[in-house]
Amino acid sequence: MKDLILELRNDLKGRLTPSRFEHTISVSFICTALAMRYGCDLNKAELAGLLHDCAKPYGDEDIIRKCRKQDLLLTDDELRAPVVLHAKYGAWLAAHKYRIKDEEIINAIRWHTTGRAEMSILEKIVFTADYIEPRRDRAVNLALVRSVAFVDLDECVYQILKETLDYLDGKGSFVDSMSKQAYAYYKQVHEEKKGEQG
Repeated sequence: MKDLILELRNDLKGRLTPSRFEHTISVSFICTALAMRYGCDLNKAELAGLLHDCAKPYGDEDIIRKCRKQDLLLTDDELRAPVVLHAKYGAWLAAHKYRIKDEEIINAIRWHTTGRAEMSILEKIVFTADYIEPRRDRAVNLALVRSVAFVDLDECVYQILKETLDYLDGKGSFVDSMSKQAYAYYKQVHEEKKGEQG
C-alpha cells in the first residue's frame, strides 16, 4: 500500500499545479487524521484524499467531453455547474487509470464536491477534509467548522453544506440538487440531535 501511495504522489505531482498538489497532500493528511478519530481505514482515507482532485488538470469543457467519451451520464445540474464534474470523472479515473477497485474509495472521490444524503464515514471524511485543510482560508466560519470536524462529523458536514449553500445563494450561483438533498438530510440529523439535547 505504501508503494502505491508513493507512486500516486509522484504521478499527481507531475500532473497537478504546485498549489493543487499541495492542497492534495494536505487533504490526504487531514483524511488520515479524521480516519484516526473516527475509526476508519487509514490507507483508504489517504488514498481517497490523494485522488480526490485527480481530474483537476482538465477544464470544464474537457471534463464534459471526457465524461461523454466514457459514457458517464451527465445530469442537467452537472452541465449547469460543471465545476462539480471533476469528482465524477475523478472517480472514473481512480477506477480505470489508477486501478482502485475499492468502491468506498471511489464513492468518496465521487461525492467530495456535492456531498449526498447518508454518506459513508469515508465519504464524509473526504468531503470534510477538502473543506478544512490548512491551506483553505476563505470560508466564513472556517475556525468553527474545523473545531467541529474532530468532535461530530455529521454536524461538521451539516455546517459545511450550510456555509456552501449560503455562499452560493449569496452570489446568485446555481446549486446542484445533490447538494440540496445532502443539506436537507444533514439538517434533519442536526435538528434531531438538538432535539435530543434540548
